[in-house]
Amino acid sequence: MTLGAFAFIAAAAGTALAVQAPTSVAATDKAAIEKIVHDYILDHPEIIPQAIEKLQANRMSTTITDNRAALEKPYAGAWEGAANADVTVVEFFDYACGYCRASLPDLAKLVAGDAKVKVVYRELPILSEESSDAAKVSLLAAERGQYMAYHKAMYGAGRVTRDSIIAAAGKAGISKADAEAAIASSKYDAEIQSNIALAQKLQASGTPTFVIGGQVLNGAVGYDALQSGVAAARGK
Repeated sequence: MTLGAFAFIAAAAGTALAVQAPTSVAATDKAAIEKIVHDYILDHPEIIPQAIEKLQANRMSTTITDNRAALEKPYAGAWEGAANADVTVVEFFDYACGYCRASLPDLAKLVAGDAKVKVVYRELPILSEESSDAAKVSLLAAERGQYMAYHKAMYGAGRVTRDSIIAAAGKAGISKADAEAAIASSKYDAEIQSNIALAQKLQASGTPTFVIGGQVLNGAVGYDALQSGVAAARGK
């Protein structure tokens, strides 16, 4: 391992031994420093996974920062919570995902208990063809200001089928004809593809995937983890 490589690893691991030798250092001095570095790594191999983990976290934070505007700007009314929020929680979800359904009360509790949090919902219909149909009607509901009514009705409908989609749309005040027209339309394809592309950039492993501040949380992480993520984002 070179001196520069160790300097990076040590810095990433948060150790006090990060060394950056100037280019003017003699080759013999560099060799001596590299020997010290080499021996330190052998004695403290635990810094390597720590460094890799921090590197990955830093890269992900950069990816989020580079895409924050696209992530946090909702499609029409596909959000809930505070309009003037200081922290935005983004959820990539699929209506056919049981873990997404399980996360619904956690998000509701988060919004109810924090007047400065916004939750932005991003459709990621990857589990079935019906998931895509449900997502299209969801985006129609977002355009009409009926998003949360449809969102909750859809999750309360059980298995995602054409009939359950139409029924959830009806509970949200969307007619069967309008819901079927949305399903047949290609109008919402660009938004869905954009969400898929964002999820890929974030290396999302499935649904739900949450983005809070500079963190990505995969799976039904629970209320405490969501609240901690908000606190961390707010702290920064």
